[in-house]
Amino acid sequence: MNTSPVLASHRPTLLVVEDDAVLNQLLVRELQKAGYDVVSALSWSEARIALQRVAPDLVLLDVNLPDSKGFGPLSEISAARPVVMLTAFGGVNQAVQAMQHGASDYLVKPVNLDELELVIRRTIEQSHLQSQKEWLSGSHRARHGPVMIGDSAPMLRLRQMIVEVARTDVTVLIQGESGTGKELVAQAVHAQSQRHSEAFVPIDCCTLQENLFESELFGHERGAFTGADRRKTGLIEAAVRGTLFLDELGEAGPAVQAKLLRVIETGRFRRVGATNDLRADVRIVAATNRDLLARANEGHFRADLYYRLSTFVIDVPPLRERIDDIPALATSFLVRRGQTQGTQPKTLSPQAIEWLQGYHWPGNVRELRNVIERAFIVAAEAPVIDCRHMPVQRSAPAKDLAMPGKSEPASDKDSPELVFAGEPTLEVIERTYLDHLLTKYQGNRRRVALALGVSERTAYRMLERHGLRSLPDTSPTSD
Repeated sequence: MNTSPVLASHRPTLLVVEDDAVLNQLLVRELQKAGYDVVSALSWSEARIALQRVAPDLVLLDVNLPDSKGFGPLSEISAARPVVMLTAFGGVNQAVQAMQHGASDYLVKPVNLDELELVIRRTIEQSHLQSQKEWLSGSHRARHGPVMIGDSAPMLRLRQMIVEVARTDVTVLIQGESGTGKELVAQAVHAQSQRHSEAFVPIDCCTLQENLFESELFGHERGAFTGADRRKTGLIEAAVRGTLFLDELGEAGPAVQAKLLRVIETGRFRRVGATNDLRADVRIVAATNRDLLARANEGHFRADLYYRLSTFVIDVPPLRERIDDIPALATSFLVRRGQTQGTQPKTLSPQAIEWLQGYHWPGNVRELRNVIERAFIVAAEAPVIDCRHMPVQRSAPAKDLAMPGKSEPASDKDSPELVFAGEPTLEVIERTYLDHLLTKYQGNRRRVALALGVSERTAYRMLERHGLRSLPDTSPTSD
């Protein structure tokens, strides 16, 4: 069997359901060598329990089990995941029946391990491609309900803006803090537009290297550069007649900005190494957690690109401005986790909801989701999640944490202890601490810089990066 890693970016999980203990152990051992995570069961009842604990990417299923004969188990699970059937008695009629009941493939024992590995790899890849196709066509979203949750006033305004701009084909700029759900807003704009049946193609501008940008976005011709042994289709062509989503565009460098501006202005692009232009029939939606207008005024972002992008601006509210939505959001995360784990849904106690609504959520909806998923695990078999399951120190009430916009200074003695939910990113930690210092020193940038041990100019840049506002210190002797 080929023991090279399978799908290096992801280790698929397999469930082996085989009542022959020796064959079961052999399959588990060889498939683990091939790079899979493997769970095994010797009967259908054991398989049911395993399916409640894990969500396998593929199931290897014996036709005849001690507690089940025929295709009953196959019919039960094939709609949710690919199944490869194993049988000791091969025949055309049985193979046809297996396929009719939803099997992805059918193998006869004794199984050739190399053939088995090829079948598993091909089946998982086909399943992933089908899932991607369903998502791009919009059927996934149609089956899984609305993209955004919440009926607070800010969310109602946000939905109305999405409806208004989705009817048009103008470029959209989505602004908001990290974790607020800017990509979900972009998906909603696409889903409600006339382009909804075509592809939604996201590009992460944070990770896109400038020297690879043209090839990734525009594609290239064969022989365009060393290693270009064939023509490559770029992301603009992948999004033809659909939506191209430029995530965190504020991180893009000058060269990337210039090339994007030309595409937006002319509606055309050229593959690397080509001589003819192609039409860019895509709608462009961009998102950023930066203040692009301020960056443009400071010369850090092209002003002409900003004005091209900002035909229609959508501001996504932070979670602290829509605390009324927290119960619904938290409940949706609990339901989703329960469905994934195959367990009964948990509920939140009134005290837990009050606690959640008292916290200021610097990481926004993303942080809330992480907190709820961790609380789900900590609660174990308990049907109700309470404050004791929350992953934040109980010695520091949420309401005492630094709140954006608070103007009352806090003395060193009374300074609140900064605590965080789960494992916050450095960005969340830095923003929360800067926010705390601004509150403590009433927006005085010089005193914030002194507390940080950096220059006032460096402090300004740090604050600007997080969208925080300070006041310059006009009195050099003030302390």
